[in-house]
Amino acid sequence: MAFLAAKRIVGCRVVDMAYLQPGDCSQWQPEISSFIYSSTSNMATMKRIYMDHSATTPIAPEVLEAMLPYLGQKFGNASSLHSFGREAREGVEAAREKVASLIGAAPEEIYFTSGGTESDNTALKGIALKPGVENRHIITSSIEHPAILEVCAWLERRGCSATYLPVDSDGLVEPSKLAEEVRHDTAIISVMHANNEIGTIQPLHEIGQIARENDVYLHTDAVQTVGKIAVDVNDLGADLLSISGHKLYGPKGIGVLYVRDGVRPEGLMQGGGHERGLRSGTENVAGIVGLGRAAELASEIMVPEAKRQERLRDDLMKFVLDEIPDCWLNGHPTKRLPSNLNFGFGRVEGESLLLYLDLKGIAVSTGSACSSHKLQASHVLLAIGLPPERCHGSLRITLGRDNTQEDIDYLKAALVEAVERFRRMSAL
Repeated sequence: MAFLAAKRIVGCRVVDMAYLQPGDCSQWQPEISSFIYSSTSNMATMKRIYMDHSATTPIAPEVLEAMLPYLGQKFGNASSLHSFGREAREGVEAAREKVASLIGAAPEEIYFTSGGTESDNTALKGIALKPGVENRHIITSSIEHPAILEVCAWLERRGCSATYLPVDSDGLVEPSKLAEEVRHDTAIISVMHANNEIGTIQPLHEIGQIARENDVYLHTDAVQTVGKIAVDVNDLGADLLSISGHKLYGPKGIGVLYVRDGVRPEGLMQGGGHERGLRSGTENVAGIVGLGRAAELASEIMVPEAKRQERLRDDLMKFVLDEIPDCWLNGHPTKRLPSNLNFGFGRVEGESLLLYLDLKGIAVSTGSACSSHKLQASHVLLAIGLPPERCHGSLRITLGRDNTQEDIDYLKAALVEAVERFRRMSAL
């Protein structure tokens, strides 16, 4: 019988993918191979704890319940004029109002997309490449999600210019340094609300003031904050803001681009003129309805839930920093998401810890799920000043609505056990 191990471990370093067969143990450290086989055989009955909510969240039962009619009897095309179409259109517009309410916007400022990546693309390309506009300079930060950084690189290959702001050791952009980089041809500033890896929350209110003073658009990727902490587009000063449904207990494949009234980016999708001409393509009605219900649910429980997660986060943070030698916190100690912890562990590979915890039934990550297949050090951790060898010892833990104190206590014991085990084996 073959057992699937996500990656092969040599010493304490994860080096490649492998299917393990009995008899393959000669390629493995004996202690690890025996642990993997004994743990894999017990996975069907093992306690399972999900702590990777920055990668994705489960669909809330209330959201699924709201979606189901639109996957069945309410199947109409929202652009059709008959009763089936009107029924679908009512679901779309009700969801638009719920999303707008969550972020302090007007319903007509909400445009549905396929997710955060499309929203980011539309915001940057739609402003920088707008016909008749000469301003082609973009300001962003060095720790943005690839959905921003790769778009900036794409735009640079097409004649635009981009400035990548450094961050401090906590991952914060300094507003005064950003102000110094604004030029006469700056079209848009794009700084994420909170970082997806280290959880640091940026001073967007101050950045928004700089943008307004210089008559420059401000876009923020708020994928990690909407539904988790209070987000108000007017307080932030955002002209454009990106949201992803599956990050706030909604379905995958649906997102939002908020566009302030009076701002008009060029649409990327040409066709039937859906979403008031900005994003053509038949509406994903079930997904939109689900996102609307997720936004409504978040508005009801977000404040007390954030406080609860913050208490769990702080309890785990104190334990790890006090009880495990040679470890550190990545990101700002207080100006961070209530759900996010990113630790570094000396003399241990983060991927080894991830796999060990996975075999204990605990799901965490080493960074962004969108780039987990890449072997290079995290660009975020490098940007905050960590040397490459320290970057590879990172572990991201992101809490959610279902996590409990019991889960935290179970993780504490597993982490201590894992770090001690790998350090005994370490050749680093």
